Amino acid sequence: MKKFITAAVLLATVFSCQKQSPEPSENSAMKPQKIVLYQVFTRLFGNTNTTNKPWGTKEENGVGKFNDFTDIALEEIKKLGVSHIWYTGVPHHGVIGSFPEIGVNSDDPDVIKGRAGSPYAVRDYYQVNPDLAVDVTKRMEEFEALIARTHKHGMKVIIDIVPNHVSRHYEGKNNPEGVNDFGAKDDKTIVYARENNFYYIPGQSFKVPEAKNNYKPLGGEKHQFTDGKFEENPAKWTGNGSRKSQPDFYDWYETVKINYGVSPDGQKDFDELPAGADSLDWKAHYNFWKGRDVPDSWIKFKDITQFWLGKGVDGFRFDMAEMVPVEFWSYLNSHIKNTNSDALLLAEVYNPTLYRDYILKGKMDYLYDKVELYDTLKHIIQGTGSTDNLVPIQAGKADIEKHMLHFLENHDEQRIASPEFAGNPWKAMPAMVVSATVSTAPIMLYFGQEVGEPGAEKAGFGEPSRTSIFDYIGVPQHQKWMNGGKFDGGQLSDNEKALRNYYSEVLNFTRNSPALMGEYLELHTFNRHENPDYTDKAFAFARWDEGQKLIVVTNFDELQSIKTTLKLSTELLKAWHLKTGEREIKEVMFGKKKTKLRVTDAGAEMDLDFGPLESAVFEIR
Repeated sequence: MKKFITAAVLLATVFSCQKQSPEPSENSAMKPQKIVLYQVFTRLFGNTNTTNKPWGTKEENGVGKFNDFTDIALEEIKKLGVSHIWYTGVPHHGVIGSFPEIGVNSDDPDVIKGRAGSPYAVRDYYQVNPDLAVDVTKRMEEFEALIARTHKHGMKVIIDIVPNHVSRHYEGKNNPEGVNDFGAKDDKTIVYARENNFYYIPGQSFKVPEAKNNYKPLGGEKHQFTDGKFEENPAKWTGNGSRKSQPDFYDWYETVKINYGVSPDGQKDFDELPAGADSLDWKAHYNFWKGRDVPDSWIKFKDITQFWLGKGVDGFRFDMAEMVPVEFWSYLNSHIKNTNSDALLLAEVYNPTLYRDYILKGKMDYLYDKVELYDTLKHIIQGTGSTDNLVPIQAGKADIEKHMLHFLENHDEQRIASPEFAGNPWKAMPAMVVSATVSTAPIMLYFGQEVGEPGAEKAGFGEPSRTSIFDYIGVPQHQKWMNGGKFDGGQLSDNEKALRNYYSEVLNFTRNSPALMGEYLELHTFNRHENPDYTDKAFAFARWDEGQKLIVVTNFDELQSIKTTLKLSTELLKAWHLKTGEREIKEVMFGKKKTKLRVTDAGAEMDLDFGPLESAVFEIR
């Protein structure tokens, strides 16, 4: 039967089942819980200015502050089910604009992307972005206060560390005593030396890339430094590895690559991990590096992370981790864990063949599950992919499933609600349920995702569909939820409120369900073989532990309903020891649906009657 899903249908479904998710009991509270991360672009979160002028200044377009994360705002984030907040863009990065009260001059627009600058072109690792402070002379104190407020509301704090590269204009004005700047002691007459922090191109000066697509820094606005030049002699290798003194426009030309003791021909000038290191815990890795001579860049980043741990930060998201040798991660992460064994270590790694090295040898807690799960779900959401492809993805990572972070949006990816992705944020709800419940891995939400932010603004550098990380801009849907600082969703439509409520129901259930930290068995393959009415637009699986048994069913089809039976495999029946007979079972994520489960000596099946884009989690008692 064909059936078009409407906002009214969704509203009726979601609002009819609004409820408080149950808090864990005293006994279950001691059990492991799912981690729920909320990524927020710190500069954008609290901005209430709606001007959104392309290439606008912070005076024109506004800029958010640490202080915008009020107690009310943090409590509302917590209510979504969040356990950790990733404050993106905290370390002081390149930015256009001077701060004379702290002696910081403007960066050069010729080597900065956007007006507000990329958070991944860090200019000073021992300070925070002055744009984020009400009083720039007390910017660190304001961030420390935010850490304390976040902790007060029962959430932990994650910030970015970008070991692969730094800003072309790195300037450590706030280094602790005894800490030298990156490159301060480098021998710049040679391409490479083990103790150099950078790679050099002797005899050649850096040249600004030739612009493409009619690009002009600051949109063509006059600026004292926009002369097509940037003084760097000799030129350094660019952050993405370009060895040209004039990198390409699409290179990471605003950054320079860090040298970790790997020569230009790939030779490693440091001790390698012993055989069997992938089976050793972080304590053994820490002991391995004790007393060993390591390159200067290793020590610099170890000191940087220790500094932030000392401020109360609870973990780090590491940018482009696969571009840095795994031995360094063993060294760095074991030192972090030695200081705080509960620190959360999340890495951006896109090569699946390297996953196990960075988890087992590099001692990462979590890696992005981007090129397999996210990419596959995106195709399914867009109507071009099959749920059949989800089965081998989960099977192929069964040994590391708990280490793979799931998400549907982040600052690098297109907004679901953008026309370039799905256009309609509701299309992603089955994928959200799958992402959140299919494994023991953490789930991440990007701010604005929960209210259908489309990222439609032409902010300056870059194109719409992604919320700009380079410019001063407002985030319209998110601003409606902010409601002038009330953080009550007062300007949202009913449909947008329903969407946020849906996310809240999913995340809170995810956080508090013990079965989701237990076993997994897919039911998809069995039903595809046994039931012609069960199509590759559906996906079903079981999750359980000793106290809870769940069946998760999703319908990714935007137009078609599902009316059939779901068959439980013999393998599952053996694991669950289900008694014969018929019983009513209830949906427990949203609290509305009921169905019948029939168990006989020949097998078991349950009735399915699902509308388009509908999902459910049934508990078997």
